[in-house]
Amino acid sequence: MIDFTVGDDHFRLDGEPVRLLSGALHYFRVHEAQWDHRLSMLRAMGLNCVETYVPWNLHEPRPGEFRDVGALGRFLDAVDRAGLMAIVRPGPYICAEWENGGLPVWVTGRFGRRVRTRDAQYTAVVERWFGELLPQVVRRQVNRGGPVIMVQAENEYGSYGSDRVHLEELAGLLRRCGVTVPLFTSDGPEDHMLTGGSVPGLLATGNFGSGAREAFEVMRRHRRRGPLMCMEFWCGWFDHWGAEPVVRDPAETAEALREILECGASVNIYMAHGGTNFAGWAGANRGGPLQDQEFLPTVTSYDYDAPVDEYGRPTEKFRLLREVLAEYADGPLPELPPEPVGLPGPVRVELTQGVALAGVLEGLGDPETAESGVPPTFEDLGVDRGLVRYRVGVPGPRQPYPLGAVGLRDRAVVYVDGVRAGVLTEERPVLDEPVAGPAEVELWVESLGRVNYGPRLGERKGITVGVVHERQYLHGVRARALRLDAFDDAGAVAALRFGSVGETGRTGLFRGLFEVTGAAGTGHAGLELPGWTRGFVWVNGFCLGRYWSAGPQRTLYVPGPVLREGANEVWVLELEDAGEPFVELGPGVPVRTGTPGDGRR
Repeated sequence: MIDFTVGDDHFRLDGEPVRLLSGALHYFRVHEAQWDHRLSMLRAMGLNCVETYVPWNLHEPRPGEFRDVGALGRFLDAVDRAGLMAIVRPGPYICAEWENGGLPVWVTGRFGRRVRTRDAQYTAVVERWFGELLPQVVRRQVNRGGPVIMVQAENEYGSYGSDRVHLEELAGLLRRCGVTVPLFTSDGPEDHMLTGGSVPGLLATGNFGSGAREAFEVMRRHRRRGPLMCMEFWCGWFDHWGAEPVVRDPAETAEALREILECGASVNIYMAHGGTNFAGWAGANRGGPLQDQEFLPTVTSYDYDAPVDEYGRPTEKFRLLREVLAEYADGPLPELPPEPVGLPGPVRVELTQGVALAGVLEGLGDPETAESGVPPTFEDLGVDRGLVRYRVGVPGPRQPYPLGAVGLRDRAVVYVDGVRAGVLTEERPVLDEPVAGPAEVELWVESLGRVNYGPRLGERKGITVGVVHERQYLHGVRARALRLDAFDDAGAVAALRFGSVGETGRTGLFRGLFEVTGAAGTGHAGLELPGWTRGFVWVNGFCLGRYWSAGPQRTLYVPGPVLREGANEVWVLELEDAGEPFVELGPGVPVRTGTPGDGRR
């Protein structure tokens, strides 16, 4: 039986000092058939460990409805096959630029500001979730012959709260569920974050991208003993829709890594391989120094400017970090596995059939609610990802007045008497042209991703206050949800009344076929939608994620295992304004470029 412990100055594996050279790779952002390749890339870079979060909302989308919790166990088995150790960060809150920070919408909708506190009802649902999840971890701990050496309690809690009672409850819960390997916390290297997020008796680690010596000095003020570790060495960064992509200079990144290792510390490179926010699971941020201002939704790609890019290819950053890590390896580094091959192209895929968005809602949507005094939010309707059509009448006769949506989150396409009248956002919640009564108004509202970090975590989506005409609230609102996971039912999609593309209109579900010869199941492809505006794409029923002409992302990653030999089908759900009826498939995208960053949050 192997033993992993936290000593006064070092981690110890069977009593011998060991330095953790870890890299983040989230199993839920990588197609399962590609796990082995990506883990081999981490080994070849010089890493001996891999770290992953666990998103609660992916696995328990509705109370008591558990989905593929065993995926974590299968990933840890792949880690073991690759000869790597594993660090597991089960939250329950994870941040991770993931929808709602990993918390299910039914949890934040029910408990509001009581999440991430000692609240007994919140703790009870966490306990139920951990009881379902943690057996996947417990039986794969290193002292039972598996790869798991450490487990995190909560995540960056000092950036959010100071409820030590809650943190100690979580640590105790992990122990009661059978976790015996060392527990740890991770926070920014600032006094208020470390005092708010650390737990006596648990290893405290730091998250930063540069300035290792100064960061570790701060951490030593709080913990005189224990191994030093940067749990998140930010080697890149994530992107927001409508903003310039952020990149980090490879040479500067390598020097920052060297500084960490020269301090005698362990490290987890965040991200070693970022992957993709498939199926609309990307989160969002708020701007400003306290993350409480403008809304900033995260793009589908989670490339992160990581050393292994979204397509599984080594980058210049990979080469330079590998050179640094090789200096700390016990022997020669493994050779790189074969690089994934892109689909030959470009291939133009004609979209030959379509069904209007109202028809999609009729075929796949939830039943419409009865009239209510105020609009139900997405949380009231139990909707995590997708859109809701709100319908309300403007009484009349009355003269034209401004019409708007108060508390709109996030984006609404508005129709008045069946005619498109404009697009509303949180920043521009009132139509440009006034509306006279009587009139029937429809607002098709989409959530662009829930905030995953900061004080606005868990904020509600939809029309959260009301629809107003001049200053008057309009009552008698009806709502009907179209959930993104309704498209998981391929039979229900096939049963929709598809017609010609020319009759579909500006919004709706479009589909087409394309052939693949000799490349199915391997490599990858990139999919682009020139002239299209905003929506989602599926290939053979697999949701690639959101596209949006706002940029900066123009290409969606198509995992090779999604493709089939022979006929393949693509669906495009356009929510705002369709382009010409085709998409383009090609081998991938060029090396990422954008605005330089320095590894500081």
